[in-house]
Amino acid sequence: MAVRTRDWLKFGALVALAFVFGLAFASTLDLPKRGAAADFVPAAQAAGTSFQIPAAKPAADIGNAFVAVADHVKPAVVFIKSQHVERAQGQKLPPGFEDFFPQRRRPQVEQGSGSGFIVSPDGYILTNNHVVAGADRVTVKLYDKREFTAKVVGTDPNTDVAVIRIDARNLPTVGFGNSDSTRVGEWALAVGNPLGEAFAFTVTAGIISAKGRLLQGLPRPSYGIQDFIQTDAAINPGNSGGPLVNIQGQVIGINSAIASETGYYSGYGFAIPINLARTVMDQLVKTGHVERAVMGIRIDDARQEDAEAVGLKQIRGVLVESFAPGQSPAKDAGLQPGDVIVALDGQPIDNTPQLQQKVGFKRPGESVDVTVQRQGGEKKTFTVRLARAPTDSETEVASTGRVKPKSDASAKEEALGISVEPLSQDDRQDTRLSAVFAQAGGGMVVTEVSPDGPAYGRLSSADDGAPDIIVSVNGTPTRTRAAFREALRKVKSGDIVTLQVMSRTGDPSSNGWSSRIVRLRVR
Repeated sequence: MAVRTRDWLKFGALVALAFVFGLAFASTLDLPKRGAAADFVPAAQAAGTSFQIPAAKPAADIGNAFVAVADHVKPAVVFIKSQHVERAQGQKLPPGFEDFFPQRRRPQVEQGSGSGFIVSPDGYILTNNHVVAGADRVTVKLYDKREFTAKVVGTDPNTDVAVIRIDARNLPTVGFGNSDSTRVGEWALAVGNPLGEAFAFTVTAGIISAKGRLLQGLPRPSYGIQDFIQTDAAINPGNSGGPLVNIQGQVIGINSAIASETGYYSGYGFAIPINLARTVMDQLVKTGHVERAVMGIRIDDARQEDAEAVGLKQIRGVLVESFAPGQSPAKDAGLQPGDVIVALDGQPIDNTPQLQQKVGFKRPGESVDVTVQRQGGEKKTFTVRLARAPTDSETEVASTGRVKPKSDASAKEEALGISVEPLSQDDRQDTRLSAVFAQAGGGMVVTEVSPDGPAYGRLSSADDGAPDIIVSVNGTPTRTRAAFREALRKVKSGDIVTLQVMSRTGDPSSNGWSSRIVRLRVR
């Protein structure tokens, strides 16, 4: 019993000794004491800005670049309010009642808003034509909240570019980039006032999604130029006229349109290239209007059938469909309908917007060398002296008539997927058709186009309200059904047929008709 007691005493002494040594060792360390929880600082907080993820540095650099661009560009962006007063006509009252019921209807005021950006310290501002078109009063609000009444210097509906000016000095400006050198995939930022003043000076980011876009849904004036830059930077109503800038903060486009079923951002925004806008701006500032050079041709992108017909290995170039009424420099130089333009001044031409912009940069009276591929593979170069595009008043569109089909039992021309009816002798007396008889002596009216045929989307039928008239097939006049069928009898499945077609234009200078070339592959 005594032995067991001594063992417990020894064990207790050892425990006590270990405790004493432990306290002595702990006193040499800087450990938090019990009850000092309030002094505890988490590691992340203690580290502060020194806590970083190395792999995230490139993303942080991009973010800092966006911040720098936004800080640089926003002061030069403006909010534009336009106002148009529609003078209301008073309701007609019975005689004798005017004195008892005086007309006091207020004028109807239409208001709109958009964006713009300052391009000179003395107050010149670039924006869209559709932001200020028809406005009786234009008000500009700056980033520093000052407001000015603006003067419209000039507008150009053909490119949707406008220049306005405010009476101010020492204003912040933005620099211009080179829209021709931008590449698909590059960063782009849109700055503007989407959905009105509540979201003024909004910055959105995306990339350049595509270049050289031609938008079918937008109004296309006779000499309009469409060569849009596509971006997925968010653009909404109210962004129109604002700048699209690159990662260096240089303006590469003017935000102008969106593609959306709802009218709001869906990922597809479009901007006017700044190189084109600058050319227009310089003329508007200098003269208040734009003089545009033209070759006097009606054009479209070359299709596979066109490329094969003229011997191109790749589907590229611009098809000469027909010549403009009146003076046509291209016709005078020797170009022919059906030619495919492949180069201008030695520079390759791939599509319609590209050709439009290159010609649009020229001045009336200048000459250009136009290289074409012709039916059969012949390659030729012509020198074309450019003419001045007619003004809006000179190309005012008249009301169009309608050609009715002559019979519901027209035969289906299976080769092209169309039904046709010959123009009758009675049609010769119709003033709306006199131009067709004067030029071609008659033709075949397209009364129906099969949805699954090769002509669908290429020819207009009676169902569309203004049917096309085919006046020749592969150069053979088709004034009768027999002549039309004889011309088609020689072609085989897979062949390419060249049609000369008369189409309604409503242009009084051409008697309301124009000729164009349509190529179809026989099925």
